[in-house]
Parts: sequence; C-alpha cells; structure tokens
Amino acid sequence: MLSVLRVHLPSDIPIVGCELTPYVLLRRPDKTVTTDDVPDSAPLDGHFLRYKWYRIQSDRKVAVCSIHPSEQATLQCLGCVKAKIPVSKSYHCSPKCFSDAWQHHRVLHDRAASSVNENGNEEEELFGRFNSSGSGVINTSLSGSASSASLTNGSAPLYPAAVTQRSGGETWFEVGRSKTYTPSADDIGHVLKFECVVIDAETKQPVGHANTLLTSRVIPAPCPTPRRLIPVNRADGTGSLDPDGHVLSSGTFTVLSYNILSDVYATSEAYSYCPSWALSWPYRRQNLLREIVGYRADIVCLQEVQSDHYEEFFAPELDKHGYQALYKRKTNEVYNGNSHTIDGCATFFRRDRFSHVKKYEVEFNKAAQSLTDAVVPSAQRKAALNRLVKDNVALIVVLEAKFNNQGADNAGKRQLLCVANTHINVHQDLKDVKLWQVLTLLKGLEKIAASADIPMLVCGDFNSVPGSAPHLLLAMGKVDAAHPDLAVDPLGILRPLSKLTHQLPLVSAYSSLVRPPTSGGHPNEQQRRRMDTHTNEPLFTNCTRDFIGTLDYIFYTADTLKVESLLELLDEESLRKDTALPSPEWSSDHIALLAEFRCQPRGARR
Repeated sequence: MLSVLRVHLPSDIPIVGCELTPYVLLRRPDKTVTTDDVPDSAPLDGHFLRYKWYRIQSDRKVAVCSIHPSEQATLQCLGCVKAKIPVSKSYHCSPKCFSDAWQHHRVLHDRAASSVNENGNEEEELFGRFNSSGSGVINTSLSGSASSASLTNGSAPLYPAAVTQRSGGETWFEVGRSKTYTPSADDIGHVLKFECVVIDAETKQPVGHANTLLTSRVIPAPCPTPRRLIPVNRADGTGSLDPDGHVLSSGTFTVLSYNILSDVYATSEAYSYCPSWALSWPYRRQNLLREIVGYRADIVCLQEVQSDHYEEFFAPELDKHGYQALYKRKTNEVYNGNSHTIDGCATFFRRDRFSHVKKYEVEFNKAAQSLTDAVVPSAQRKAALNRLVKDNVALIVVLEAKFNNQGADNAGKRQLLCVANTHINVHQDLKDVKLWQVLTLLKGLEKIAASADIPMLVCGDFNSVPGSAPHLLLAMGKVDAAHPDLAVDPLGILRPLSKLTHQLPLVSAYSSLVRPPTSGGHPNEQQRRRMDTHTNEPLFTNCTRDFIGTLDYIFYTADTLKVESLLELLDEESLRKDTALPSPEWSSDHIALLAEFRCQPRGARR
C-alpha cells in the first residue's frame, strides 16, 4: 500500500510571497521509494495523497525584527510610527540591534521628513499590521475577504475555512489544500502546519495517520530602501517614474544590467555569512523578481541566469510584465554539471517600447577554435584550447524603438539600437583570455556598426576592475603596450599589440556622475563620494566578504546616445550591516546598474 515515509521543508523559515514546497518521500505498493506526487486524479493502487496547510493563530500575534527577521521583536522605534514609516521597519529584537542599525535606520527618518513615502500603504499591506489592541488578532471574520484571499492556495475552488480548536488558546485555520503554499501577509508572526495523509480513492477516508510538520513563524520579506534615479543632465532635476513605469522625460529609455548570482554558485560554503533561508532559490527568485520589476527598465540585461530558471521562471514571469525575452546559454565544453543548470545571458525588452529586429550569438569557444587553428602551431593547440575554452558567451540584440525620439532631423526615421549583454571569464590568472574575449566582442560590434548607423550599448559582468586592460580597451579604445596585464600572454594571442584597439566611441555610463552636468543639472555629492574619481567608475558593483570592487559596466556610444540619469549607487556601510552581499535584502553578490539614455544625432557628442 502507498505510505508516506518522511516529510520535511528545505528551509524552516517561511517568508511572505515565497513558495513552500515540502519534500515528501513515499513508498509505493511495489516497495520502491519515490518523491513523485500521487494526486486524486491519478491514484496509485486505489490511493492518493491529500495535502492541507493550516495557520496556527494564537492569542497574540508576534512582531518580527526588521534587521533579523527570524527573531521576535522586543522594541519599536516610535520615531518610525510618528513619521508613518511602514510599521515592519520599526521593530528591533534588542537595544543593541537598534543601536547597530541606527546609521542605516536614520536614513528612513531623513527620507520620511523630506517627503511622504508614496509606497507606505502598499508596504504596510505587504508586511502586515499589528493592531493597537495588542491581541494581534486580525480584525476580520474568517468568512471575510482577508481569509478568502488566503484560501486560493491550491487548485480547489474557494471553500469555507475549516477550523480545529486546540488547547492553550490556539486555533488552526485551514489556508491551503495543495502541496505548495505561499505565505501571505495574514500569516506574518504565525506558525504554519503542513499535513499529508494517504486517502482511499473509493471511500475518500484517510488511511493510517497523518504526517505533519510545523514551520517557524512566518516573517515578512525584507525590503531595502528603494534606489532612486539620479539626474545627471536634466535642468529640471527630475528622475522619477510614472505609474506605468516609464521615465517621465519623453523620448528616453532605460537599460538595466545585473548579475543575479546563479543558484549553483549561491552556496553556504561561498556565502556563509548569509542566512540559509536568504540563500535559498525560492526566496532569492522572488526577491530578485521584485527588485527587477521595480526598476521598470525598458531593457533588462541579466547575467548568470540558469537555463532552467530562465525557462521556468524569469521568461514567464517577466512576460506578465510586458517583456519579450531572448537568451543565450553558455556552452558546455568545460562545464560538467547538470545541463539544465548551466547559466547564460538573458536580455528582456518591453514590447510596448521596442520590437525585435535581429539577434547575434557570440560563443567564445568557437572563436578560440578559429584562433588556434590560425595562429597556434599544431603541437600546442590542445594546450591553447585548454586555456582559451571557458564556455563564456555574449548575446547581441538589435531592437527598433516604438517611441518618438523627438527631433526634427529624425522625424519618420527608424530608430535602431544594438544591445550587447555578456559575462566575461572570471579567472584572475587568465588576464590574456579576458582581454581576448572583450576584443573579440568589440570586433563583432564594429562589424555591426559598419553595416548600420546604430547606437550601441555594451552591458554585463566583465570580471575586470577599472584600470585593467579589458576596461581600458572598452573605455579608451586601446591598451598601452606597457600595461602590466599584457605581460601574461603565453600563447601570443595578444600579439601584435597594435591590434588591441577598436573604433567604437564607448563611454562608461556611470562616469557621468563625476563629470560636470551639461544641461544645468546639479551634481549629486553623495553619489560622487561613491565613485572612484581616478577611474571615473563606481567604487564597487560586487561586494562579498573577501572582495569589493567594480566588475560590471554599462558602456554606450557617446556620439549617438546621451546619459540623462543613473540609478543611485549603494554605500558600503549600509551593506556591511549584513557583512556583505548577498543578504536578506539584496539577493545577489552584485548590485544592479541602470541608466536612462536619450538618442541624439551623430556628432552631438556627450
């Protein structure tokens, strides 16, 4: 007979908005063991599994700490309450917690004092309320809309809530009838109970005892202070978004570049300082999606997107928000893991803003094969390929703008845009390979530029710090022959050095923060302090316990595009409160970069 051997959750801490899917181990009638589901629509030997989720509601709802969400709050900041800051951000688990977080916490007060938080009501709904009576019981009856909303978990239609009384002032409210349950704001501060039982398909009665498990108290999803757009060229000083998510300045578009940290790399060994629940993919994917959608970029370039996550999550989820998706998976000549978990580059664009014209795929492995065949002696080719073949790729997309570019000279003219998205090799001892990959990409883009008058964007994780040879090649168009990176070239692939050049007028978007604004705008001193004035790049885009520095860039052709605004940079101090990235608030070890551009006639150089 069908029997349940074991049930457990990958993570014991449930989080609002993040799916809970227990691991259920079964023994089939033939004594084999499986984790496959046995639904009532396909019973096995006359039996199937029934699942139920309950919320255990006690006499008192528990507030959780805003800094350590797995801890119960013991104090509340009254300044937050008076300033009408979302209530979830006002709780702390100890005086030391409040004191340690004060520098970061004070920013909430400063922002609230300068302007009303437009998302206050929305965030309060997301993170839940604790009523003034102190009882913690939500002031709605179970038959009301609040309870009904929670009963949509599962394929069954809405049904009256089943209530089972327990001793000690506890009540169990049935909230779901499927294997997977997504906690809601109503669940915050409460323990959830999962129940799995074998059912006789004929009698519909339970067979044997029910297998159950209890979770920790549900916590709200940590929410960082939203990052703002910083104008760098606007005389009006605006950089806000309209309700539809478009930048209020017409004729412009926004581009986001973000290495989201592939799940296969997000291990507790690599990031031991990050809580295990915050490293779990069910949590990170929802947090990343919320962040990406919140930026409302017209074009989104993501790196380290696993192929299974692209197909099963990012493509369908971003499709709901109006994005068309394109993807290039890394090649797998070096990678020896599961083919579904190979990561790659994904580019998304809003269908109402752009249409797809053409797609180019760059496989550096193929370029390596051609290079070695042409310049490496046959006896050394195997060793050369071992050094050059690293599976990295680039995705190049040509788009056509649907919006008005505003300009009499361009009236009625098609506005094309070329967007390159890449992830360059990570190994620091392969400086020649990094530079060769960047050069190969740039030569490909030069060919596209020669065939069409087209603005270009080059986005991605280049795994190269400012001042390195790959960075200088991108930003300056050449590399000085005396650069120390050029000393590493065992295969001679960088020779002659005169070939280390390109003709694209590329400029790093974030360098606009340290250059004087041209249209009467006002420099942002806080953001300037987060820039390296020697390299004109951010102080960091990657922040772990062992490394902090800039690896990610958005380059643009300065003769055809102008930067209007940039997404504000984060300060190291605010990230170090969680040691480093990733953290409960930020789910990648990189930060997202975003720039707003305006197309301009060639020659009006910025």
